[in-house]
Amino acid sequence: MSRLPHVHNFRDLILYQKARQLAQAIFTISKQFPREEAYSLTDQVRRSSRSVGAQIAESWGKRRYENHFISKLTDADAEQYETQHWIETATDCDYISANQAKQLLNQCTEIGRLLGGMMSKSNQFCNPQALREPSPEYFTESPG
Repeated sequence: MSRLPHVHNFRDLILYQKARQLAQAIFTISKQFPREEAYSLTDQVRRSSRSVGAQIAESWGKRRYENHFISKLTDADAEQYETQHWIETATDCDYISANQAKQLLNQCTEIGRLLGGMMSKSNQFCNPQALREPSPEYFTESPG
């Protein structure tokens, strides 16, 4: 379905690979968060960062319909923004250094940029014949 010969599944996407790297970095760094944050900040930042890759994978399955594909990519972008919020919260609480936060935020920004590019070029990932409903036929002549 994809017109990109080098992309056979979502795992081949650099975007997906970067999303997984971000989720792993968040997981590793969040191990040092205080125990009292386990069900709040730690859980939230891990869930949002993991959801980015999950939404990208899910979008791959929605490529038959371009609008669904874009919708899932939009969800992934929203999750990376949420992840940015939690990273900044962790920085405000002095759980991570400004340098660590900067590196993670740079990863989020790059993922957001790649998501934007993928959305703007969605027709290259989708099957144009399968994604649009046929135009409706309108009858302009009165029966007679």
